[in-house]
Amino acid sequence: MTKKELRKIYLKKRMELSDARYHQLNEELCENFFVHVNFSTIQVLHLFLPIEKNREVNTWLILDRVQEEYPRVRIAVPKINNQSAELEHYYFENRDQLENNTWGIPEPIKGIPAAIEKIDAVLVPLLAFDRQGHRLGYGRGFYDRFLANCRPDCRKIGLSFFEEEEEIGGIGEKDIPLNMIITPDTCVVI
Repeated sequence: MTKKELRKIYLKKRMELSDARYHQLNEELCENFFVHVNFSTIQVLHLFLPIEKNREVNTWLILDRVQEEYPRVRIAVPKINNQSAELEHYYFENRDQLENNTWGIPEPIKGIPAAIEKIDAVLVPLLAFDRQGHRLGYGRGFYDRFLANCRPDCRKIGLSFFEEEEEIGGIGEKDIPLNMIITPDTCVVI
């Protein structure tokens, strides 16, 4: 299937989740995340903050638990720079530093910049993924540009409510594959 076809299918699948199922999948995914992610080598964890209206994975559950169980780990969050079409990165201090942008994404409006070279692991949003670790996002390329500039040993971890596709059609050289994808039931290591 093409990216456009898959994007439509997976957006619809997410929106059709009942509230109870959505909350259950988030809880299960969070539990599975902490089973499979080794924090011994993570000093800085970069995570996306969810677009709630799009029913993205609730990374607040992960953020809160990291702060509680791994207080030495610093958390970085992205902010879209509309002029450069790049992501900027800031250390998360508290929810007071955030404001929703025009797409409904919580972003820092102030804070300490986080250097890309300091990031040890990135939690990556996605709609779908395949067995080769390719991901399907919303199509703007923000995360592919960001991941291309991360250190080679930076772990790229996708979070998905759904299992993998056989193959995502139309993958190009600018599409950066993930190292690991965590779902509520599985952990796929590439």
